[in-house]
Amino acid sequence: MDIIFDTIVSMSEAQQNFPKVAKLVDEKGAVVIEENNAPTYVVMEYKRVKKESFASDAAILNISKHIIDKNREAYGELAK
Repeated sequence: MDIIFDTIVSMSEAQQNFPKVAKLVDEKGAVVIEENNAPTYVVMEYKRVKKESFASDAAILNISKHIIDKNREAYGELAK
C-alpha cells in the first residue's frame, strides 16, 4: 500500500473539520492523521482498501521457510 505522507492532518483538525479530511482523501488518495506529533491513523477510500492485497498467514510462513532454508548455514554460524 502506497501512502502519501505529504498530507498530514492533526487529530484536532480532523475532529473539527472532517469535510476537509474527506476532500484531501479525494484529492490525494489518503490522509495521515497524527496525534501527539506521531502518525496514528490513515484515512482512505473504501474502494481503495478493497483493492489492496494482504498476505495470508500461509504465504508468510512459506516465505519465512524459504528465507530460513536459503540462509540455514549463516543461521547455524550465528547460533554458535
